[in-house]
Amino acid sequence: MERAGRTRTTRPGVRGATTADAVGLLAGFALDAVLGDPRRCHPVAGFGRAAGALERRLYAPHRRAGAAFATVAVGVPVAAGLAASVLTRRQPVARAVLVAAATWTVLGGRTLRRESAVMAGHLERGDLAAARGRLNHLCGRDPSALDAPEIARATVESVAENTSDAVVAPLLWGGLLGLPGLLGYRAANTLDAMVGHRSPRYARFGTPSARLDDVLNLLPSRLTGLLTIAAAPLVKGSPAEALRVWRRDRNDHPSPNAGQCESAVAGALGVRLGGRNVYSGRTETRPLLGDGPRPAAGHLRSAARLSGAAGVGAVALAAGVALVRSGLVRRMGGR
Repeated sequence: MERAGRTRTTRPGVRGATTADAVGLLAGFALDAVLGDPRRCHPVAGFGRAAGALERRLYAPHRRAGAAFATVAVGVPVAAGLAASVLTRRQPVARAVLVAAATWTVLGGRTLRRESAVMAGHLERGDLAAARGRLNHLCGRDPSALDAPEIARATVESVAENTSDAVVAPLLWGGLLGLPGLLGYRAANTLDAMVGHRSPRYARFGTPSARLDDVLNLLPSRLTGLLTIAAAPLVKGSPAEALRVWRRDRNDHPSPNAGQCESAVAGALGVRLGGRNVYSGRTETRPLLGDGPRPAAGHLRSAARLSGAAGVGAVALAAGVALVRSGLVRRMGGR
């Protein structure tokens, strides 16, 4: 019990460590913007190998096994993030370094923009074979029968969706929860890429991972749409038109999240997305999003600019959220 008249204060180390989350997010974003993904010993790749080994031990063709797999595979990184947060609670420099390193590791903004630019170059030169060979760096569609407009469409759609998955979502969860949010989100998103797709093996086992990823991306995908709408003037688009298309088409997509991003990009670029997609012999027909022509090579560079602008907006918001969280910690007396 506190003595009468004594004011409860937050220890300076606690205050500094919580503020360091915002500094770390900004520094990690800058590292990704300058350096891109780590070229060797990427931690996400290491996590993927560990998750693959865990899957081989736990796999069974039902959702209970998939839920156990997702719980362990996501729970371990979250626990590691919590432990690191506790250990650096009074060490702001160490906290900032850890958050910066984790942010750099989980982001993919520069790589995403680079892939879009490389694809644009192939299409501008008319090198369809090179463009088809490069498409698997962005998505899992079968490129063998795709013409230039369809490759451009696949690229724009992948940039739009991955701006949420690989940029906005990890930043937002990092702002809200710090290290556990960064690591937990990236773990869940990686599991979705590994087992969340529809296939005979993962039809039931992968469902918990897919649903977890859907839930974690509900807010980030909508934020990505709004940031894209705000950035429309950067590509000579109209925010009003982008907003109109987003409001009209965003819920037509079968994914609860992808349509939020793709419809905003379609409206900002003035193009039409959606249509027939082929994945390893499996065909899906997606609703049309937006008005106008199919994307062309130039739209790929514009989509990259929109992605970059959304990332800048997201990191500013995430750092602000982290600072608000720091203020709440101060008011609670460091508890």
